Amino acid sequence: QVQLVESGGGLVQAGGSLRLSCAASGSIISINAMGWYRQAPGKQRELVATITSGGTTNYADSVKGRFTISRDNAKNTVYLQMNSLKPEDTAVYYCNAEGVRIRFSSFVHGYWGQGTQVTVSS
Repeated sequence: QVQLVESGGGLVQAGGSLRLSCAASGSIISINAMGWYRQAPGKQRELVATITSGGTTNYADSVKGRFTISRDNAKNTVYLQMNSLKPEDTAVYYCNAEGVRIRFSSFVHGYWGQGTQVTVSS
């Protein structure tokens, strides 16, 4: 059993910064990739950034240069540093973990967090 818990969301003015955290807990052996997705009102969920256990990163064009994803493998935690925030960044941000291996399971699993609200005012 694995649980992902996000934190760090809130309300900021345009140009401000926030740092999101997501901690995975459970009998985890390893996690291949962790990432952040977001869903704005009336829109589909979209990829924001991902990072592998080896440190390879991928960013959506809309956030590249402003957001930085990082990961602490020992703590099974992923972070998203968001700078120069814009009103269009307003969304619920969801943490994702893929390729999760757990004790006493031969399968690879994927998990989602419950989301954290980020609101950027103009």
